[in-house]
Amino acid sequence: MKALVLAGGSGSRLRPITHTSPKQLLPVANKPILFYGLEALRDAGIREAGIIVGDTATAIQAAVGDGDAFGLDVTYIRQKAPLGLAHAVLIAREYLGDDDFVMYLGDNFIVGGITPLVDEFRLNRPDAQIMLTQVPDPRQFGVAELNEAGEGASLVEKPQEPKSHLALVGVYIFTAAVHEAVKHLTPSWRNELEVTEAIQWMIDNDRKVLSTTITGYWKDTGNVADMLEVNRLVLEGVDSRVDGTVDEASELIGRVIIEAGAELTASRIVGPVIIGNGSRITGSYVGPFTSVAQDCVISDSELEYSILLRGASVRGVRRIEASLIGHHVEVTPSPRVPKAHRLILGDHSKVQISS
Repeated sequence: MKALVLAGGSGSRLRPITHTSPKQLLPVANKPILFYGLEALRDAGIREAGIIVGDTATAIQAAVGDGDAFGLDVTYIRQKAPLGLAHAVLIAREYLGDDDFVMYLGDNFIVGGITPLVDEFRLNRPDAQIMLTQVPDPRQFGVAELNEAGEGASLVEKPQEPKSHLALVGVYIFTAAVHEAVKHLTPSWRNELEVTEAIQWMIDNDRKVLSTTITGYWKDTGNVADMLEVNRLVLEGVDSRVDGTVDEASELIGRVIIEAGAELTASRIVGPVIIGNGSRITGSYVGPFTSVAQDCVISDSELEYSILLRGASVRGVRRIEASLIGHHVEVTPSPRVPKAHRLILGDHSKVQISS
């Protein structure tokens, strides 16, 4: 069995950060979200992975390399434009051959990995196996309606009037039968080849499609709120470790990771928190569910339930929470006089100001 990992999306809902960083490489608990998926594939016994890349191919390849660090043999497949999940299957036809394969969306996070799903597929070996989960608003997802046997009866991509609350999770397993289905597709109203339509074709043509409804945690980390939520979840499972420098005037409470090269001076850290190597925390409070990446600076500030990317600095700011702060961003107090807001913001930014 091979893997087909999709890492070519633009991450429009995470702009402006994704103008310069692929969304799949944004970190939770200081590790890129894509890495969790690659590790899940390895843990499921998969050793060969084709990664679909687009405009951010250089950054993805630099981060993942040949895959050896993950126990994988990685091949990169270039997608010239984001033309749909089924289009990724189409352009990977030569790489996939007639092998069974897992298709994994590189910005998805599933607690506990995918080993049970892969084992179930190997036991029953249907033509397609899909993962489903209950969501409050299914209009943003592919939606499934099941028959009495628990098999797929109908699948619709992002319906305006969903017939169920069962959304497709970003993991699919196929035999080579899917290639015939993909050949019959035409572009949808979104001008994409939809994987939901490929699976529907398989259902309509008496191919065996099974589903597994998961009750555990799954997130599509496509927006800031979901990134912060996944970061919280991962940090809840960390064990304390102090490899950096913590002075006597500092206090660590709960599960806190201080990586080698990090320095804490006269600061209070309430976990779960991770402080990356080379970061300096001085006279500050860092509260629960916060990830501080490498080479950051926090001084005379308060920070909670947030993610700081590499090289960011927060100085003299009374309180920051529920924030995603990009690479090498500088956050400082505004001048007291004159009373005005001075902003330098990238395209598609969102700012909340207390006036």
